[in-house]
Amino acid sequence: MDKIRIEGSTAHYLKKLQSTLSNMDVSLIDGAIRLIAQTWQAGKQIIVFGNGGSAITAQHYITDWNKMIPDATGKPFRGRTLIDNWGLVSAYANDVSYEDVFIEQLKNVLQPSDLIIAISGSGNSENVIRAVQYANTHDATSLGLCGYDGGRLKQCAHHAVHVNINDMQISEDVHAIFCHIVMQTLCGYLRKVTDVNLQAFTH
Repeated sequence: MDKIRIEGSTAHYLKKLQSTLSNMDVSLIDGAIRLIAQTWQAGKQIIVFGNGGSAITAQHYITDWNKMIPDATGKPFRGRTLIDNWGLVSAYANDVSYEDVFIEQLKNVLQPSDLIIAISGSGNSENVIRAVQYANTHDATSLGLCGYDGGRLKQCAHHAVHVNINDMQISEDVHAIFCHIVMQTLCGYLRKVTDVNLQAFTH
C-alpha cells in the first residue's frame, strides 16, 4: 500500500478554496440573497433540494434559516426541503422514477411566487433540472447553485450562483458558505457591512 502524503495537503486544499472564493462574483451572491429576502418578506415559500451531499446542504439551509432567522427577527421563515421525507422520495422513485422525485413533490406544494433553490455540483442532475423546469412554468422563481461549468442548471435557472471550479468538494464548500451568509445577513448580523439592507424589503 502506498504511503499517504499528509504534509502540505491541508495547505493545498485551503489555498484552492481561498482562490475560488476570491474569484467569485459577489454581485451574484448579493442578488441571490436579495431574492431570498424578498421571498421571505412576502411570506412565500423557499423550497430547497439536491442529491447526495447537496441534499444534506439543502437540509442545512432550512435548519439554519427556519430557526435562526425567525429567532432574530420575529418573522416566520417558510422554508422546506424536498428530501426530508424519505418514504415519499422512495415512493416516487419506485412508482415513477428517481428523475421525478422532486417534480412530483413540487406538484403538491409549489405556489405562485415561491422560490425554489436547486443545488447540483455538476449542474446536470436530471431530477433537479426537471423540477426547475416545472417551477419556471408555474409562476415560481428558480435559483440554481452549481459548480464545474454550471451545466444545464446554470442555463435553465432564472438566477445562478456558479462556483467555477472542476472540484466537487470545493463547490460544496462554497454552497455551504452561502447558507451562512444568507442566515447572518437576514438575521441582521452583517447589516453594517453588506448592501443587502433588510429595510428595503419591509414594504
